[in-house]
Amino acid sequence: MKKVFSIILCALMLLTCLAACAKEQGQQTQSSPDSTTVPADNDATAPADNQADQEQDAEPVTIKVFSNLTDRTSGQGLIEQTLFDNYMTEHPNVTIQVEALDDESYKTKFKAYASGSSMPDLVNIWCSPSFLDEVIAANVLAPLNAADYADYGFADGSLAGVTYDGQLYGLPRNTDVLGFYYNKDMFAQYNLEVPTTWAELLTVCQTLKDNDVSAIAMDGQDGWPLTHFTNCMAGTILGADTYDVMLNSVKNGDYSDPAWNTVITAASENAALLFQPGFETTDYGTAMNLFINGQAAMFFMGSWEMSMSTDFPVGHFTMPDVEGDDQGVIGAYNGGGYAVSADSKVKEEAIALLNYMFLPENWSKLSWENGVCMSAQDFSAYLTGNESDLQKEIIANLNNASGITGMTYNDLGSSEYKTVCETSTIEVLSGMITVERYFEALAGVR
Repeated sequence: MKKVFSIILCALMLLTCLAACAKEQGQQTQSSPDSTTVPADNDATAPADNQADQEQDAEPVTIKVFSNLTDRTSGQGLIEQTLFDNYMTEHPNVTIQVEALDDESYKTKFKAYASGSSMPDLVNIWCSPSFLDEVIAANVLAPLNAADYADYGFADGSLAGVTYDGQLYGLPRNTDVLGFYYNKDMFAQYNLEVPTTWAELLTVCQTLKDNDVSAIAMDGQDGWPLTHFTNCMAGTILGADTYDVMLNSVKNGDYSDPAWNTVITAASENAALLFQPGFETTDYGTAMNLFINGQAAMFFMGSWEMSMSTDFPVGHFTMPDVEGDDQGVIGAYNGGGYAVSADSKVKEEAIALLNYMFLPENWSKLSWENGVCMSAQDFSAYLTGNESDLQKEIIANLNNASGITGMTYNDLGSSEYKTVCETSTIEVLSGMITVERYFEALAGVR
C-alpha cells in the first residue's frame, strides 16, 4: 500500500508544480463537495449505440441495493448515486433501487436480512472480522473471482480484509486515514503549533481550555471513534507490530503488553482535557458541528470527512508520538466496501454493477476529483493539480508514515467483542470504570 501512495504523492507534487503553467488549459477544475464531476461521453461510437439498443431490448432487470450512505446529494452517497445513475443510462434495461440507512440501523437490518431470504442484491459491508466473520460463516455473500480485479489497481493488502480462506467476497471502497482536522485560524489565534508528541498535544489542549475553547470534538457516544483514537495512540508505541499485538490480544484475551496500559491510562487520565464536556454522550453529527461552528479547535475522525464544509481553513495531522520513540506508524485501514448477496436472483447483473463501480475511472476518479475520500485503489492517474491543501496534507501524512496500523482492535473480534469493547472504552475514558476493569471486560469476550 505504501508503494502505491508514494507514487500518488510524487505525482501530486509534480502536478502541483505544473498547475500554474497549465492554468490556461484548465481542462479540469475541482468541484465543490456538493457537485460531482461526471466524465463526458465525447467518445461515443456506433458500436456503443448498438450495444445500448441491444440492452434496451433486453429483459428488464431490477438490482436492489442496500447502502449505509444516506445522503445522496453530497459526499460518498452522491458518488454512489452518480455511478448508479450512469449505469442505468448505459444499461437501459436495468433499474437500481436503493434502500439507505444510517450505520447502526443498517447493521440491525442487515442481520434481519441475513437471517431471512430477502437480502438485497448489492450490499455495503465493513471489511473487518467483527462484521464479516459471522456473515461469511453463514454463506450470506457470493464469492467473487479475484482474477477479475487484477488490473483494477487495488493497493497492496487492501483485499485482505475481504478474503477468507483464499476466496474473495467483496471489494473495499476506501483507504481511511485517521487523524485530527484542525482549525488553522484558531491555531494561529492562540499561537499554537501542530503537535508532534503527546506532551505537545496536551499543552495545545490546555491552552485552548484556558481560553474556554474545547480542544478535540469527539463522538464518544458511538464508542468506535474512541477505540480508533486509542488504537492510533498504540500505533505510535508499537510501530510495525501494532496490528499483530492487537490481534493477538483480542484473540487470546491477553492484554499484558505494556503499550495497552500506557495508552488506556494516558487517554483516561486526560480525557477531560482532550475532549469537550459530555463527550461520552455526544453523537457523530453533534461532534462534527462543534468543529464546523468553531466551538472546538480539532475534530478527530477519518479521511472520509475531507470534504466537510467550513468557513475557515482546515489542516490535518495524525496522532502525535505518545512515547517519543518516533515509530511513525499512523492509523489507517480499509473500512467499508461492497459485496453481492449469495441468494441474489440477479447475481450476475449485481456483480456486473459492482465491477462497473470499481473501474478505476469510476469510483476512484470521482471520489478523488470531488475531494470526497481516497479510494482503496491507485488514483494517481486522476490527480488534477487543483487538489485542496487538505487533500495534499492527508496524502503527505500517509506517505510520510513508516507504516499503518491496519484495522482497529474493536473490529478484530466477534460482534459481541465489538460491543463490549466500544462500551467499555466509553466507560473507562469517562471515568465510569477503572483501567483494570477495562481489560477484564475485554479479556472476558473474544
